[in-house]
Amino acid sequence: MIPKILLNVLSSRGCVIMDSDNVSKFEEFFKRFYYDKLLEAVREGKRSVVVDFRDLDRFDPILADILLKEPERTFEEAKRAMKNIDLGTETTLEVRVSNIPDSEKVRIKDIRSEHIGRLIKVEGMVRRASEVNPEIEIAIFQCPDCGAKIEVPQLETTLTYPTECECGRKRGFKFIGKKLHDTRYIVLEDPFEVTVGEKPGELKVFLKDDLTTPKMQRKTDPGARLEITGILKELPKRIAGRRTKQLEKYLEANFIRVVELELEELEISPEDEVKIKELAKDPDIYNKLIRSIAPSMYGLDEIKEALLLQLFGGVPHTLPDGTKIRGDIHVLIVGDPSSGKTQLLKLISKLVPRGRYVSGKGTTAAGLTATVTRDEEFMGGWVLEAGAVVLANKSIICIDEFDKMSKEDQINLHEAMSTQTVSISKATIQATLPAQTSVVAGCNPKLSRFDPFRPIAEQIDIPDTLLSRFDLKFVLRDVPSKDRDEKLVDHIIKTRFDEEDIKPVIDPEFLKKYVAYVRKNVKPKMTREALAVCKNFFVNLRSKYASEEASAVPLTLRQYEALLRLAEASAKIRLSDKVEKEDAQRAIKLMKKSIRQLGYDPDTGKIDIDRAEGGVTSSQRSKIRIVMDAIDELEKTVGKTIRITDLLSALEDEGIDEHTAESIIREMKNRGLLFEPRSGFIQKP
Repeated sequence: MIPKILLNVLSSRGCVIMDSDNVSKFEEFFKRFYYDKLLEAVREGKRSVVVDFRDLDRFDPILADILLKEPERTFEEAKRAMKNIDLGTETTLEVRVSNIPDSEKVRIKDIRSEHIGRLIKVEGMVRRASEVNPEIEIAIFQCPDCGAKIEVPQLETTLTYPTECECGRKRGFKFIGKKLHDTRYIVLEDPFEVTVGEKPGELKVFLKDDLTTPKMQRKTDPGARLEITGILKELPKRIAGRRTKQLEKYLEANFIRVVELELEELEISPEDEVKIKELAKDPDIYNKLIRSIAPSMYGLDEIKEALLLQLFGGVPHTLPDGTKIRGDIHVLIVGDPSSGKTQLLKLISKLVPRGRYVSGKGTTAAGLTATVTRDEEFMGGWVLEAGAVVLANKSIICIDEFDKMSKEDQINLHEAMSTQTVSISKATIQATLPAQTSVVAGCNPKLSRFDPFRPIAEQIDIPDTLLSRFDLKFVLRDVPSKDRDEKLVDHIIKTRFDEEDIKPVIDPEFLKKYVAYVRKNVKPKMTREALAVCKNFFVNLRSKYASEEASAVPLTLRQYEALLRLAEASAKIRLSDKVEKEDAQRAIKLMKKSIRQLGYDPDTGKIDIDRAEGGVTSSQRSKIRIVMDAIDELEKTVGKTIRITDLLSALEDEGIDEHTAESIIREMKNRGLLFEPRSGFIQKP
């Protein structure tokens, strides 16, 4: 046995020296506890075997401790021991270690030089990832003098040559061959819950061999939350091509555990499944689920019901011609200050795995969708960095202060909200990332309070095209009411003194399993009765206005598709394979609530969907026609260029007051129907 002090000295000089005693111990350990697993791994063509650290610790605590402190040498000893075991093949398996003690778990931001060379585990979210590329593991050189072949392990980012041959030659070696392995580089970031108020720490992680298989690649893509066990190593840092005294730290991954599964991947036991099926049969299932969403917030039943249906989602469809219809439901909440909008969004984001909450004030397009960054030194070029919508794939993203984002950033969401993908083309990367993400957006009216007598487009800074992609839109208004205010205050008092009264009816963890089970197993189909109910509602509401000149449009096909999605989500809650009439009626009830809040036009007393989606309402179109007629009359007498004051006087004779007229003229200029050739005058293009 080599003395430990000598081992440490040799190890510090970069030498990997075997301890024959440790090799013997590993050989005995594998034969006693892992022989069958080794045979199975060889038989199935696997390239590694996973060893539970707790098994090794029970077998030999000292050997387990050495593994933590000197992992590189110890792994080599384990592989040497494996070669001494007859497995029917000469293939050597990599040893991967799971369940190392939590005492070896280090927060990324707390990693220091003392951890270099040790086996540690870190937890975080994949922020960036490179492609899987081949890399030289061992370079083979030939000495031109004696012809000897020299194998040099490649431990740095640049190719390392032999320092000396046995014959004494020190340079001029010929590169004649190589041994390759697949590699991938990812950047792990501290989890968001441990980085409140500070910049998250980042750590570059090196993956190789069977940690880069297609299955593992999907699990380590941007957005995945992982716990990685590995050896912390260092590389020389270069500035302008010159090596500096600073070192670049990175983790060479040994074992990866997925911490945050996608919704459909949550583990559901047979007992859970029985409980889910029993709950689905409960006649009061909808009310129980609604009362389980943000029970600390008083009222808001329609909004909570809409968010409930959003959690379960509709059924995505692919038509015979390739057209895809999304199943995800999008909800917009316009709220007065202190109406609880932000709190509601944060609570919803925590109800599902991979749910995200972001605030529009500090979010850019790259932060929401995706971007490409350059990392030449470590990752070898351009790498893809996923934004929040991609990170929340197959889940929910809650965007607060949605109206505070720039127009360009909002427009970048168009593709994600309609086609459910995010496309990016920059430098050498052309990629389409999945973004099957339901969006809950919250925003404030421009003048703080929502005015029901003004169209929504005049009150929030959101493009019309983006507004139309929300299936449901609601207003949270803070209107003084003695009866409601008293109930609201009583509810708040309960939250302070009687917490049992505000406990969710269904435990949040079980609710996650319920949603996961439904999303994975339930794909209901529309019945003729349900389709007839939706069709009658759509056709009858539109037909009320069809015969009128410049009629309002109460609903469009977007709302009809939204109805079907909502009805499908309602059926999924009951684990039904059919969408029944009652599901269609529930969807219609929510749709009516939505369009009445934002689509009612006080000028005409009718529902106008253009009012809710930022378009030109029927009453506006009527007034625009009056303005155009007045301009035509004035052109006959004063020519094409018309003084604005003359037009305002003409419109006042038509019954349009000055404020309304100025608003219409401004809207017409914005839409290109009029322009100002000079100050105080207007003209048609």
